[in-house]
Amino acid sequence: MAQNDPQWGKKGNDGPPDLDEILRKMMQKLSGFFGGSNGGNPLPDNSAKLFAGGAGLLALLVLGIWLATGFYVVDARERGVVLRFGQYVETTDQGLHWHWPYPIESREIVNLTMVRNIEVGHRNSGHNKVAEEALMVTGDQNIIDLQFSVQYNVKDPRAFLFNNRNSDPDGKDLVLQVGETAIREVVGKSPIDFILNEGRAEIADRAGRLMQQMLDRYQSGVTIAKVNMSNAQPPEQVQAAFDDAVKAGQDKDRLKSEGEAYANDVIPKARGLAARLEEEANAHKQRVVAQAEGDVSRFRQILNEYSKAPQVTRDRLYLDTMQQVLSNSTKVVVDQKGGNSLLYLPLDKLMQLSGPQAAAPVPAPPVAAPVAAAPEQAARGAEANVGDNLRSREVVRGREREGR
Repeated sequence: MAQNDPQWGKKGNDGPPDLDEILRKMMQKLSGFFGGSNGGNPLPDNSAKLFAGGAGLLALLVLGIWLATGFYVVDARERGVVLRFGQYVETTDQGLHWHWPYPIESREIVNLTMVRNIEVGHRNSGHNKVAEEALMVTGDQNIIDLQFSVQYNVKDPRAFLFNNRNSDPDGKDLVLQVGETAIREVVGKSPIDFILNEGRAEIADRAGRLMQQMLDRYQSGVTIAKVNMSNAQPPEQVQAAFDDAVKAGQDKDRLKSEGEAYANDVIPKARGLAARLEEEANAHKQRVVAQAEGDVSRFRQILNEYSKAPQVTRDRLYLDTMQQVLSNSTKVVVDQKGGNSLLYLPLDKLMQLSGPQAAAPVPAPPVAAPVAAAPEQAARGAEANVGDNLRSREVVRGREREGR
């Protein structure tokens, strides 16, 4: 009721007006508005009670609906975070739960298994390049154009909700800044050849570990699933020069491989040849040493025999030496003491018999007509022993020299 109401402040009525009276007057006005027949008479008391009971039922219905809004369901892949006037209360697992409805309490549902993805250096799968993110300086003072993506998910719902900005509900800005910082640090410590060729997987792995350390330090509640390096190349202005450098490196590797293959082919052969020569040298050494030792032993034995019979030993040594020397000779020595100057000798037969049958008696050769008177001398010359043959050969050699 307004302060200027005629019922306000009358004598004897200093306090506020009675609520029942106000309700009666309101019902009277409504009844008159809808054409009621009370004629301005006040409503009976039972109508006021009925009106009050309907208002109570309506209030209970509204209260039940309000309380029903506090029920919520959490999926198996999710977690619920309950807030009371903005302050953390609890984290709920899967199932049906209830909290005080708004504005007393609220809840946030966080998906823990959903893999979130951000792109650094490009957007929309590389179609839109972001130069300020992609261009980086390597450890050998070169510029490289690097593009990669980061996959992550939430491991701590409370930290994820309270330690990120309200404008970044998915944590993408934080992960983007941390990813760019980590990859720049890793690239700044690596040479460009390593990044472009064999070091991509290692660079991505090192960047992922560094990102996880930084996110844990910030208590962001985020875990890095994987870092994928989608593109790594030099800037377009020097792309041709780097291609030539890459080709030169490939030629170097190819020539190196060919050299290693040639070395693997030649070195084992050389080592085998060296081992064979070494074994042959050792064998020759052992043979010479053994032969020398045998000669020494033989010489000592001969020396002992020589000390017992010097003349016999000298003759024996002479005969053995001449036999060894003349056994390989192609000349035939004939002892001709009777003075016959013409003999027909089967030299081919004598040459054959002079080898293995040198010690056997040699048959008498046929004698020509001028020497028919001396058959006994020819027979004696043919049946001479080895010592006589040796002396006869010496005589023939002397006659040959005189004839010349």
